[in-house]
Amino acid sequence: MLITGADLADEALALLTGYRVVYAGKTPSEQDIVNLCRDHNPVAIIVRYGKVGAPAMDAAPALRVISKHGSGTDTIDKAAAQARDIEVVAAVGANATAVAEQALALLLACAKSVVELNARMHAGHWDKATHKSLELGGKTLGLVGLGAIGLRTAKMAAALDMRVIGFDPYAKALPDYIQSVDLDTLWRESDVISLHCPLTADNRGLINAQTLAQCKRGVIIVNTARGGLIDEAALLDAVRSGHVQMAALDSFAVEPMVADHPFQGEKNILLSPHIGGVTSAAYVNMGVAAAKNLLAVLAQTSVSTQ
Repeated sequence: MLITGADLADEALALLTGYRVVYAGKTPSEQDIVNLCRDHNPVAIIVRYGKVGAPAMDAAPALRVISKHGSGTDTIDKAAAQARDIEVVAAVGANATAVAEQALALLLACAKSVVELNARMHAGHWDKATHKSLELGGKTLGLVGLGAIGLRTAKMAAALDMRVIGFDPYAKALPDYIQSVDLDTLWRESDVISLHCPLTADNRGLINAQTLAQCKRGVIIVNTARGGLIDEAALLDAVRSGHVQMAALDSFAVEPMVADHPFQGEKNILLSPHIGGVTSAAYVNMGVAAAKNLLAVLAQTSVSTQ
């Protein structure tokens, strides 16, 4: 089995006894993964970092399943996998608590000027007489995506007495503290917009100049999903103009973030290095779920070939 990372939780490795595990390292390139597939011909790949495309699949004729160490499968060429009868599975919900908490932390940091005030205090300033924070109670949070992460974020926001609205065409039987709305309503009514949907060909650049123009002046944008959901140039313009009060981002169009990225140095954009799902508990949960998912597929494959 190939792990496109440098490690895997011990609890997950214990489930893979009997298989030889090969690691691709901390930041494998797509070509690195192709080379490892050619050298080792894995029956399964657990995807932590890097992209797995058709060349990697063709380099591993024994490959039967690609299992995501997490919920987002946009780094896997699913069409190519389907064409080769390779199943793609994901550890949906395994990191929901971690990512939802990160979204809330970023929102609170924006509303309460945590980063700015910390820097000012360390520089010797005392801004009590001049600073005003944003009170979230009574404000409207718009959630794009109401899967496990979005639902958990909604529950925490409701506990803060926020009004919660959400858009997700696949969500069913929502709790009573979430009002289902269309996207136009969400853009128009939200004081805060938080993204919790997968990245697809249809929603790439969902946050763009046109949709931002529909939002309230002073809106806060939070993204703990995928960077490709946001037109970064349009967001930067909106932040600099003041139309977007703050943006708090945990994912980016290109990762790792390139040197001299225009977001760097912008005081009204908070940045974190795609660590929303990176907690000790989530690391174990995602690893175990990824291992169980691929073993289930291999077991089915074994039965079908007997």
